Amino acid sequence: MIGALGLAPDQVEAVLRSASLAPSVHNTQPWRFRVLPDRIELHADLDRRLPATDPEDRELRLSCGAALFNLRVALQGFGVRPLVTILPGQEAPGALATVRRGGGLKPDDEMLALLKAVPTRRTNRRPFFESGVDARHRHALVRAAELERSWLHIVGTREEVATMKGLVRRAHQIQQENDGVQAELEAFTGHRPGATDGVPRASAGVRPEAQDEWAFRDFHPGQQHQRLSGKDYESNPLVAVVCSHYDGPLGELQAGQAMQRVLLTATTLGLSASFMSQPVEVWAVREELRRALGGMLLPQTVLRVGFSTPVPATPRRPVAELLLEPTTSTN
Repeated sequence: MIGALGLAPDQVEAVLRSASLAPSVHNTQPWRFRVLPDRIELHADLDRRLPATDPEDRELRLSCGAALFNLRVALQGFGVRPLVTILPGQEAPGALATVRRGGGLKPDDEMLALLKAVPTRRTNRRPFFESGVDARHRHALVRAAELERSWLHIVGTREEVATMKGLVRRAHQIQQENDGVQAELEAFTGHRPGATDGVPRASAGVRPEAQDEWAFRDFHPGQQHQRLSGKDYESNPLVAVVCSHYDGPLGELQAGQAMQRVLLTATTLGLSASFMSQPVEVWAVREELRRALGGMLLPQTVLRVGFSTPVPATPRRPVAELLLEPTTSTN
């Protein structure tokens, strides 16, 4: 590890560790970083693609956008104003983004709260309490997305909820019948001793059942005959769609940053969140969701938000595995 942006090597390592705590589909952690004295580059780790679940790499870029937001927050914690270039082109071939030092910065209270939330944010796949999310909290989540040039659509009316339930269930059924999608799910879940990625049993939540109001992924592969739930999932979570204002990699990277700001804001409010990504992973259903949102917004992911019990952290790859050359090791 080398120093960069005026930070010492151990500080750079801490920044990258924070970036690596972002969420990703099945906790694949599809990002890598190149550290140079004048910049940190964010790259996609294409060896961690999920071609059946995410054939266009859209969610991969969304996850990288979330890692970029964590990196920005961590740099501000060290007093660095991050100067971000999305899709820098020949300046950094292959990079999704570069981050340079834009001067010094004293983080405000809101940013410090987000920084504190980075290591405590979890994807909570357990059932939520039936208590709802009040208007003040909803406004805070919508504002978080707006600050990142994206939009958070709260699924509010009875008709919208019914439509969303149908879209989730239909996409879920399509994916259940797709052998490739199921193989990718099984590859990153279950009992995998020593794994530094994926969703271990302790983080898998409870087994979804037929009577659940919403269709949830089953993160307990190979355990069809073991009853793991004992409790139905909540009937009325807050469901919200993270949207970009335009399609393509730039919109996806911005939406990923917005998604992470929403998730960290939820954490600061004591809220839990998980994903119902099926409708945005099946192209035809995603297009139907887009039309249901009015046709102008691009749905990027669907969040389920509420109050729940704490869950353990999922494993993370060591920072050393995330580095691209040129780097030097520290003694």
